Amino acid sequence: MLQLIQSLNSAVCGFLHINSYLQGIVILICINVIAVLGMSVLTGFTRLFSFGNAGFMSIGAYTAAILTVQFHVNFLIAIVCGAAFSGFIAFLLGSVTLRLKGDYFLITCLGFGECVRVLFNYTKDLTGGSAGYSGIPNYSPMLFVLACACLAFFLAWRFIHSKYGRNLTSIRENEVAAEAVGVNVFRSKRMSFVFSAIYAGWAGALYGGYLMYIVPVSFNLTKSCELITTTVIGGLGSLTGSVLGALVVTVLPEVFRSMERYRMLLYGVAVVLVIMLKPSGIYGYKEFSLKGTIRWFRDGRYRNLFKSRRQAQAKEQDTAGKGGN
Repeated sequence: MLQLIQSLNSAVCGFLHINSYLQGIVILICINVIAVLGMSVLTGFTRLFSFGNAGFMSIGAYTAAILTVQFHVNFLIAIVCGAAFSGFIAFLLGSVTLRLKGDYFLITCLGFGECVRVLFNYTKDLTGGSAGYSGIPNYSPMLFVLACACLAFFLAWRFIHSKYGRNLTSIRENEVAAEAVGVNVFRSKRMSFVFSAIYAGWAGALYGGYLMYIVPVSFNLTKSCELITTTVIGGLGSLTGSVLGALVVTVLPEVFRSMERYRMLLYGVAVVLVIMLKPSGIYGYKEFSLKGTIRWFRDGRYRNLFKSRRQAQAKEQDTAGKGGN
């Protein structure tokens, strides 16, 4: 089956003239989309910040890799097992930590992520330790990862627009009021925490299959911060915003790659500017709608937008001229 998927991927990419570099960019975008969608459900819809999702990514990556390499498990089953095991660990962790309030939960997740990384560093016989785990088959071709990203978005969309998703939104708006109308706040928070961990494990499993080599340092605190930053840039409370944020954060470093010495500096400045100029994110608390966009252009609302901007600029110039006189 893996050979069939790889052959189909090679045929499609050859027909569309997509080279290996562009395939790698698309794969990384899709992997980040899956991880950020899970973070969006946790942070954007439940208002819980976690610095431990990189730990869940590493659990999914190592679980899928070990099952595939050492036990010769089918890669699809290995990916499902990696995501499920991450969700199981999140269920156990959330049962203890979600009763904590405010910064205590965040710090606990931060400590969990670092503990997982250190644990993988010292279990050399199982995970290869700090030298990394190699020999992973390439079970993450572009078309397969793209299909996984589309499936992940569909499942997240259905979840958010279900009864459980509405419960999460009510908790985000007013936790006390949500509990007063019968919402089990603790259970809903744990559900969103497990959901984000499953998506993180899913992304980690695909990441290991793409690189064919994983090392614990790839899943450090920086990776967790990147996931949160991407979620905030895309827009809290918006799944389509999370997809857009993952696209921006993945592509920007590649755009600045020609400026090798300064590309990360420019990337950081661009991220800061987005957060300063658009605090709610690029698409915060809104969802992209194709029908709404078509209606917006058909009704000519964009003309009114430009007209109001020109009027505002003219008013400012008029005020400045009177002040000079």
